[in-house]
Amino acid sequence: MDYLWSPWRKEYIMQNETPPGCIFCNALKKTDDENNLIVARGERAFVILNRFPYTSGHIMVVPFEHQPSFEDVAAPTRAEIMELITRCMQVLREIYNPDGFNIGANIGTVAGAGVADHTHFHVVPRWGGDTSFMSTLAGTRVLPESLEDTYQRLRQAWNRN
Repeated sequence: MDYLWSPWRKEYIMQNETPPGCIFCNALKKTDDENNLIVARGERAFVILNRFPYTSGHIMVVPFEHQPSFEDVAAPTRAEIMELITRCMQVLREIYNPDGFNIGANIGTVAGAGVADHTHFHVVPRWGGDTSFMSTLAGTRVLPESLEDTYQRLRQAWNRN
């Protein structure tokens, strides 16, 4: 029998307590480093690694504004979010050479939003044969690199251009 290990997922599975406040608003108050996982900040939005990614390179674009839905965010912020999503795709292509992307937002708890009160967009690189972004084997996904390595690669590529 073969075993796949992803012990870092245990933190997510065993998470019984959530810190007070919004995870994105809390992240904005911290510095941009490996512990906080913020890759870049714009004038109105920022790019942060997903702490529990579907694939290596799974990042999110989040407005500074704490709003539950994309239509509640100011028009200049919506425009910047789209530009940051485009930049994310460029950087991810440079680093990971994906065959495609899943890009989207889950608006509302019933739509699958894990953080329903602060809208955000997922940018997930995809490769042929990766079986989709959902776990296919007993809720386990094996990623080829650590979050720290992903963070370093993204920060370096982001800052090159």
